[in-house]
Amino acid sequence: MGGRKLWKVLVSAVTILVAAAIAGGFYFRSRQTTHRLTEKDSIVLADFSNSTSDAVFDDTLKTALNVSLRQSPFLNVLTDSEVAKILQQMTRPASTKLTPEVARELCLRAESKAYLAGSIGSLGSEYVLGLKAVNCQNGDMLAEEQATATSKEKVLNTLGEAASKLRGELGESLATLQKFDVPLEQATTSSLEALKAYSLGRKAYRVRGAAAALPYDQRAIELDPSFAMGYMEVGDNYYSLGELGRANEYYTKAFQLRERASEREKLAITADYNSSVTGDLDKAAQTYQEQIEDYHETRAYADLGIVYYAQGQYEKAVEITRQAAHVAPDNVGIYENLANYALALQRLDETRQIIHDSQARKLDDFAFHNTLYALAFLGTDSAAMAEQQQWFAGKPAYENFGLTLASDTEAYAGHLGEARELTKRAVESAIRADSKETGAIWKASAGLEQAAYGNAAEARQTATEALKLAPTSPGAQSEAALAFAIAGDTVRAESLAKDLGKRYPLDTQMQSLWLPAIQAQLKLGRENPAAALNALQAASPIELGAVPFGNNISCLYHVYVRGEAYLAAGQGTAAAAEFQKILDHSGIVWNCWTGALARLGVARANASQSRTSQGANADAARVRALAAYKDFLSLWKDADPDIPILKQAKAEYAKLQ
Repeated sequence: MGGRKLWKVLVSAVTILVAAAIAGGFYFRSRQTTHRLTEKDSIVLADFSNSTSDAVFDDTLKTALNVSLRQSPFLNVLTDSEVAKILQQMTRPASTKLTPEVARELCLRAESKAYLAGSIGSLGSEYVLGLKAVNCQNGDMLAEEQATATSKEKVLNTLGEAASKLRGELGESLATLQKFDVPLEQATTSSLEALKAYSLGRKAYRVRGAAAALPYDQRAIELDPSFAMGYMEVGDNYYSLGELGRANEYYTKAFQLRERASEREKLAITADYNSSVTGDLDKAAQTYQEQIEDYHETRAYADLGIVYYAQGQYEKAVEITRQAAHVAPDNVGIYENLANYALALQRLDETRQIIHDSQARKLDDFAFHNTLYALAFLGTDSAAMAEQQQWFAGKPAYENFGLTLASDTEAYAGHLGEARELTKRAVESAIRADSKETGAIWKASAGLEQAAYGNAAEARQTATEALKLAPTSPGAQSEAALAFAIAGDTVRAESLAKDLGKRYPLDTQMQSLWLPAIQAQLKLGRENPAAALNALQAASPIELGAVPFGNNISCLYHVYVRGEAYLAAGQGTAAAAEFQKILDHSGIVWNCWTGALARLGVARANASQSRTSQGANADAARVRALAAYKDFLSLWKDADPDIPILKQAKAEYAKLQ
């Protein structure tokens, strides 16, 4: 990387002085000038020059140095996504090796203050490390560290020690150096091979996504079972692939090992643990705020947006995520989130524009195609839906998502036979892709759909099969419990609800959305609508929040159950408002069955009003009811004729005419 000339200088220096190396394992030599950095200055990390012929150091030492420097709240290292953006402006590929020459040019374009170049070479059984910080405006040396590790096993800690010294030479205070300086082996891993796999995983994630990164990150924790950040990365991969139960296993392990990480990474691990494992959204938001305040952490901006998303605070999610986009303009996940936030706010044109602009910049991932399908569905554009289905087809990791989208669309129109077949294929595809939990959620969702449509026996059977696939999945359990409650299997519903309540006592959505909906449905089964409405009060503050599993943002099950409870209580006006809420938030609901049955709910609510009102009010309610029934029956004009709820709707419509 143009570092061979530098390496010769380092060798000559070490050759003269190596005899003076102390027995502790390494020797340091420092050089600095008075041109220090300030907290406002950013720096660019060049790739290491590796003259050892040992490939384990490729990428690995740069990753380790990045971790070491990122401990500092003083230094501002340019992120990978920022580097990729500037390389694009330089008409260079994102994979371009950052030699000192390229790093300096990139540094100038980024208006950074300095670039930091590293090197490693071997001298007998010893390893010589060099770090130098160079002012990219004038080429002046800001600081330089040279160190010798007496063995390969001591390289990481030697690098960490050198980086700590360099931080001080560049102007960081002794106070923050003492507070934020965990040895590299503790902050990452003592295994160079594990760190190499971790580095390759991060690179694969940036280029090809979670599925491509997973084998590398799994290899990293196989090589070092105590690698906290390795477990966090595996958890992130599974989370991105919709395997939340698996993700939580790895987030939990990372949390248990969090003392083997830097202070910065401890915060990240704790935040993910609170967000995903305990589900305590308020505590997760607090930890993400700490990351932002202490480190201006790019990921924390985006993750805080996801917490707001789960709380139904979409405007706040947009605001904080736009800040993330400003810091990391080439992170595709940020734009995927922004697209969904806009969709949840019913800003369909804005959603479409976000995706179009991102894809024009070669930023693309399966989540965009999920959202594009939703836009096509909301626009009743069958050709565009088919185009997205074509994209999903043949992609092992994502095919099941496309099949489930198609299944939900068929069920939305009352084509249950076709929906069953598509769900079957989706589940099989998920299992082939080693995503049993995802398959279980698709099956549980189908069971819930069948229960709502009146096929109680089939619903119970389908929900049971879902639990066999993933018996401890919180998503599958939640949907199965609600399916059992609607289908009249109170024993199974109550047992699952009790288990979920015990396992997730701090989970915001479990305690505020899922358990209230399940309990309310059980109360309705006992013909106690007042108790059902009381149980649902907890859901109100976050009722529009995104659910972390499934294709759409949320089916708003709890809103639907509340509408049913108001209907059972004879409160037609209130019931109509709940069902209308679902229709008014089609950008959240997408093609979920609640969007179809909400039309029938509006019809029934107005019919109830017509029965309890008098004179002109009763007539007006009847007219609204007839229009709503007609709307639903038009939607289901070619639905499977044997669906129980369709038969009921036709009978009610005929009676009202």
